[in-house]
Amino acid sequence: MSGTVTEPAAVSGRTSVVGGLIRTARPRQWVKNVLVLAAPFAANRIFERDVLVDAAIAFAAFCLVSSSVYLVNDAIDVAADREHPTKRNRPIAAGIVPVQLAYGLAVVLFLSSLAVGLLSGWPLVIVLTVYAAVQLGYCLGLKHQPVIDLCIVASGFLLRSIAGGVAAGIPLSQWFLLVTAFGSLFMVSGKRYAEIILFEQTGAKIRSSLSKYSSSYLRFVWATSAAIMITTYSLWAFEIREVNNSVWAVISIVPFVIAVLRYAVDVDGGHAGEPEDIALRDRVLQVLGASWIGCLALSVYL
Repeated sequence: MSGTVTEPAAVSGRTSVVGGLIRTARPRQWVKNVLVLAAPFAANRIFERDVLVDAAIAFAAFCLVSSSVYLVNDAIDVAADREHPTKRNRPIAAGIVPVQLAYGLAVVLFLSSLAVGLLSGWPLVIVLTVYAAVQLGYCLGLKHQPVIDLCIVASGFLLRSIAGGVAAGIPLSQWFLLVTAFGSLFMVSGKRYAEIILFEQTGAKIRSSLSKYSSSYLRFVWATSAAIMITTYSLWAFEIREVNNSVWAVISIVPFVIAVLRYAVDVDGGHAGEPEDIALRDRVLQVLGASWIGCLALSVYL
């Protein structure tokens, strides 16, 4: 009788720990890793089998390394999270996942990401190591340093884009790097700006690092990033037109700029959450994004 009662309880406990580990690894965030396809797409090589295989390897490796960072982050912040009204429900803070287990799995996932990266080659392993080192620095305290925290979060998007090119052996143009870098900073600073606006309007809780910023400063960073991103993309588009003799690259500037302005509406109103959430919610933005990708594809592949 006692054995019958104990066994389901044990199974339930194991299930809770496993479920907690999965939640802490945040597989929902893996959608960001599709950025590894950016370089192959821009280089007109996305339909090559070997390139797709290398991109898939980069995607899988980044899923593993990013999840290892999330585990470390929540393990380090466990004490602070337990004092937070919503973060206290995170599996580690709630006591579902032991801290040492989280650290152990983080090490396993990191080493696994390097092993997967080796299938492509050492250049990808180096990018993965740089990503992990930078993000670990963020977890250990750099997230409390103004400006540095914005750059580190933005670098995560940039390194994903670089990884796709590095894995497939695709040279990355200066324009591609500039557009990606400032596009990443635009999204990150825009999200932080929206959080401050939401706080000012509703008094909602915000991350402690935001207390070091003013809404006017974040708006400055956000607007500057958008301006540089649009400028560098336009220069890149004109270069593509010269190389491919296609007017579609120049036409792609129109939906690109309108999409940036449309995204800015959500940010300015304080309604911006994660970038992927905005993209999934805003139908007009989806149409603009599809139009931009279509024009760019015609300029590169036609």
